[in-house]
Amino acid sequence: MRSLATEKLKEKLSLSPIQREVLVGLLLGDGCLETRNGRTYRLKIEQSKAHQAYVDHLYHLFDGWVLTPPRIRQVVSRGHASENVVFQTVSHSALRFYAHQFYRDGRKQVPKLIHRWLTPRALSYWFMDDGSVKSRESKGVILNTRAFAPADIDRLIQCLQNKFELQATIRKQRDGCQIYISGNSFEKFAALVGAYVIPEMKYKLPLPRRTQLPKL
Repeated sequence: MRSLATEKLKEKLSLSPIQREVLVGLLLGDGCLETRNGRTYRLKIEQSKAHQAYVDHLYHLFDGWVLTPPRIRQVVSRGHASENVVFQTVSHSALRFYAHQFYRDGRKQVPKLIHRWLTPRALSYWFMDDGSVKSRESKGVILNTRAFAPADIDRLIQCLQNKFELQATIRKQRDGCQIYISGNSFEKFAALVGAYVIPEMKYKLPLPRRTQLPKL
């Protein structure tokens, strides 16, 4: 009975324009699409327990696509135990298009049309998902792109530069490459994402510059 009810639920599902924008941002970040048959896919969200509010926000945003609420998963990495919060949507053919755009041979890639799909909202969820401020002094922003090939990172940088006029460059690390958005662009960046970043993730945003008041 439950399976029949699930199939009836799937027949009514369609991605809203907002969900499509958010999905693009999540797939540039830590979100992933999983499949068993190559025809239908499900979106899996997993973040550290410290980001419980963010996961709950995504859970409600994809309301109707998720059958069970977020759960806690125990994780052991390099001998250190921690807790993650995870949920997944139902498997659905509507997600197949995004799987074909964002994956090749099981590895994430950046779609050639990312310049069309990366909106301020999508950028905001990419940032919340996998971004951080470099330091409170520099106001630079880091976007972790270690999962992507150098050509994909170049495509993202060109998009950030041409579409949003952000000073974005590649930042090489021992375990891969990141995208660095210069502190000189922090006003533009904050203006782009500020309306979409949830209160619990505002700590990631660069702080406003201090203005120098004239001495009396």
